[in-house]
Order: sequence, then structure tokens, then C-alpha cells
Amino acid sequence: MQSGLDTLVTKPELAPLLSLAKGVRNGAVYGAKVRFPHALVMILLFRSGTFREKAKLVFKATRQHARNLATFALIYKSSMIVLRNVNPTGVGKEGRYDSFFAGLLGGYAVFGRHKTSITQQIVIYVFARVVLALAKLAVQPGMHPLSGLITSDARAEIEKNAWPLFASFSWAFVMYIFRWYPETLMSSLRSSMVYIYADSDHWDSFRNFMIHNK
Repeated sequence: MQSGLDTLVTKPELAPLLSLAKGVRNGAVYGAKVRFPHALVMILLFRSGTFREKAKLVFKATRQHARNLATFALIYKSSMIVLRNVNPTGVGKEGRYDSFFAGLLGGYAVFGRHKTSITQQIVIYVFARVVLALAKLAVQPGMHPLSGLITSDARAEIEKNAWPLFASFSWAFVMYIFRWYPETLMSSLRSSMVYIYADSDHWDSFRNFMIHNK
């Protein structure tokens, strides 16, 4: 039986379809691995309710994260297969922007139509990585018409100072927004900042000064 399964899953003609199944599998597993420990810690520490209620929230968050990544993997990989097979320059050949359009479709279907705290966290995580990647690409040779104006010394200086500037301004803006427009921040970020920066201004005994928050 094992030999038969090995033969089946290694057939070249089935590779595209099997890649969909494995993409779904890997998306679900990765989503569960990432979300479960995070949800477990955050919910147990900062949510009120019985242990049973907290356990249900942990399971719900883990399931949603796993489902989101699994569904996105299915849509993305399916779209890539379709686009390769309708490529006017050659069937089976990947186009330069196929990944962009496949990601666009998957991003809208999975993350764009259903706004939840988990989908927001995933999208913002991805967005931050995209910004950093684009900043690195912006100073690479041949990436845009102005690339030739950036000398190797200037490129090295930009790369050296890019992260300190990015980190500093990110915290500058988030603290300013938290101070004056806290309602615009995501609830999870806002609650953590209230705990660290606002609640630390209030106490009336040693017990809620050092032992307990309130």
C-alpha cells in the first residue's frame, strides 16, 4: 500500500493537483503552529472568563488562522496553474506577473472580504514586510530609472540607516497616534499599550503599584 501511494504521489501528471493538496496542508499546519501558542498566551493572560471559555477562544483563533492560510494557498496555487495554462506566450510557462494577480485574487477572497482581528493582524504583518522589501529594492541597481544615480557608497549608507529610521519613525507615529487618536489603533495593540503606558500612571497602594495592575 505504501509503495502504491508513493507511486501515485510521484506521477508527474498529477504534480499540479497534488501541489494544491500539499499547499492546503502546509497552510493549515503553519497557521495552527503560529496562532496556537500566540492565542494561548494572549487569551489566558489578558482575557477574562472560565478556562472552558478561554479554551474555546484559543481553538477558534487557531482554526481561523489555519483556515485562512490554507484557503489562500489553494486559491493562489490554483490561480497560478490556470494562468500558466492560458499564457499567450506559451502554455505551461509562468508569466512575469502571474504571482501578483494570483496573490491579488487570494488576498481579496480570503483577507479582503472578511475583516476580523486575525485577518487584520496577518495583513498588517505582511504589509510591514512588503514595505521593508520595497525599501531594499528601491536602492538596488537597475530597479527603476533613478537607480543609476545612486552610487555604491550612497547605497551602503542608505542600507545602514534604513532600519534605524524605520524603527524610530514607526514608534514615533504609533505613540503619537496612541496619545491623541487611540480609537484608530487595532484593539489588541491599543489594549497592550493601555496596559503598559496608561495603567502605569495609576495606583493607590503597593499592591496595585507592583503586585497587580489594578
